[in-house]
Amino acid sequence: MTVEPGTTKRLSFLDRFLTLWIFLAMALGVLIGYFFTYQVARFNELFSVGSTNVPIAIGLILMMYPPLAKVRYEELGDVFRNWKVLGLSLLQNWIIGPILMFALAILFLRGYPEYMTGLILIGLARCIAMVIVWNELAKGDTEYAAGLVAFNSIFQVLFYSVYAYVFITVLPTWFGLEGAAVHITIGEIAKSVFIYLGIPFLAGFLTRLVLVRLKGKEWYHEKFIPKISPITLAALLFTIVVMFSLKGETIIKLPLDVVRIAIPLLIYFVVMFLVSFLMGRAAGANYKQTATLSFTAASNNFELAIAVAVAVFGISSGQAFAAVIGPLVEVPVMIGLVNVSFWLKRKLFAGA
Repeated sequence: MTVEPGTTKRLSFLDRFLTLWIFLAMALGVLIGYFFTYQVARFNELFSVGSTNVPIAIGLILMMYPPLAKVRYEELGDVFRNWKVLGLSLLQNWIIGPILMFALAILFLRGYPEYMTGLILIGLARCIAMVIVWNELAKGDTEYAAGLVAFNSIFQVLFYSVYAYVFITVLPTWFGLEGAAVHITIGEIAKSVFIYLGIPFLAGFLTRLVLVRLKGKEWYHEKFIPKISPITLAALLFTIVVMFSLKGETIIKLPLDVVRIAIPLLIYFVVMFLVSFLMGRAAGANYKQTATLSFTAASNNFELAIAVAVAVFGISSGQAFAAVIGPLVEVPVMIGLVNVSFWLKRKLFAGA
C-alpha cells in the first residue's frame, strides 16, 4: 500500500511488515476454522445470503474503497485511448489466462475431475476486486487499474457463462475427459460484479466528486486520503481471517489435496505475472502501467468462482473446495509478487 504524506507512524510500521501480518491472519483463520468448526459453520450459515458470505463481502468492499477513492476519474479517458495496453490486457485476461489455467488443470488434476473443474472456474473469472489492492501495494497506476477492471467487468458479465460452457462442458471431452454442465445466468454474474466492484466503485467516485468540490483537491489528497488509507489493510486482514476460517478444518484434514490444487495455481499466478510484465515492458508501457497490467492478468475473481461453484455444484463439492483454495494461494503469492514487481522495476526500469 502506498504510504501517503501524513500517514501515521503506526501505519508505516504495519505497512513494512504487511507480509507477516497476512501470514499471521491466514494462520489465525485456519486455527479458528479447525478448533471452532461448528461455530464457524453456524456463523457462515447465519451471515450468508445465497452463496454470498456477508462478512467477506463487507471486507472486500471496505478493502477496495480507499484505492478507488484515490482514482482520478477525470483521467480515465486517457486509459481507454491507449489501445496497446488495453489490447494486451484483453489478450492476457481473455485468451492466454483461461487457456493456461485449462491446460494446468488438465495436466495436474485430470484424475480429480471435481478439482479440475473448480480450477478451470477460477481461471475463467478474471479479477475485478483484489487486483486493486495488489496494484496499490505495488504502486501501480490507479487510473489504469480502474479502467482495466471496468473492462474486465463488462467482459465478465457478457462472456463468463459462454466461457464456462466451452471450457468445462465442451473442451474436456476433446481430451477424453467428461464435461460438466454449468448453468449460470448473466444476471447472476452481474450481481456478483455489482457487489464486489460496483458498490466500492460508486462509493469511491461519489466521495471524490463531493469532497473535491467542497474542500478542494489538495485537502482531499493530503488530508482525507491518508485518513482512510488504513481501512484497506484492516479490511484485508479481516477478510483473510474470515476466508481461511471457513475452510480451516478441511485445510488441516486434507493437506495433500490442498497442495495438489495449489501447485498448478502457483504456476499460473507466477507465469501470468512474469509474462505480462515482460509483454508490458516490450510494448513500451511505463512501470506503473506494466505493474497494473501484470497484476490484472495474474489475479482472479475468486468471489465469482466460489459463487458459481457453490450455486452449480453445492457447498460441499470438490469444485467449491478447489475454488476456495484459489484465494488461499493467491493472497500470499500476490504479496510475494509485489516484491518481485519492485525488483523488476529496479532491473527493467532503472533508466526510465
